[in-house]
Amino acid sequence: MKWDWSAVSDFMPHFWDGLLVTLQALALGSVISFALGLVWALLMRMPSRWVRWPVGVVTEFVRNTPLLVQLFFLFYVLPEWDITFSALTTGVVAIGLHYSTYTMQVYRAGIEGVPAGQWEAATALSLPLARTWTAVILPQAVRRVVPALGNYVISMLKDTPLLMAITVLDMLGEARLYSQQHFQFTEPLTVIGVAFILISYPASLLLRALERRLVH
Repeated sequence: MKWDWSAVSDFMPHFWDGLLVTLQALALGSVISFALGLVWALLMRMPSRWVRWPVGVVTEFVRNTPLLVQLFFLFYVLPEWDITFSALTTGVVAIGLHYSTYTMQVYRAGIEGVPAGQWEAATALSLPLARTWTAVILPQAVRRVVPALGNYVISMLKDTPLLMAITVLDMLGEARLYSQQHFQFTEPLTVIGVAFILISYPASLLLRALERRLVH
């Protein structure tokens, strides 16, 4: 087998288009998962079981069903109910929703890890509940869980190729399309594999350094 550098150069414009879509999906999906995960975590601490029970059912269902099934459901089933989004929007929502059920557990662990004395001090100072959460509890909880949240960003990156199943041309989607059109698979797929390594491995090293700094 001979490596064809001309195929690599020919594929690169498609690669950059796919990389942009991948990073868009990753960034927007991360925002949704972080924000919605925090909402889930706060709702699970509500005193009313009529709030906790449905939230628990929904999050358990999402967490225990494959992301690919959720992608197909949102993309193919919702239009039958006259709810239609673009393929990329559907993918972003699916990734964000799916991973929010994991970030919820991260937030819960961070909140439960805040020392009881912090709650008692806020009560002694007669701080309003909203002020207690925003000024005392959440800043400490989030600081503890930043590395864990970062790990889920890397996991989301590695799941973005699933968006190809609903016609999103991310990096892998562009490589697959190029390969089918030009009957050259080795070069574009190798470029994609190297790209994932060049993105995810430095990110993991950064997270380790961040974890050491935050913990110590």
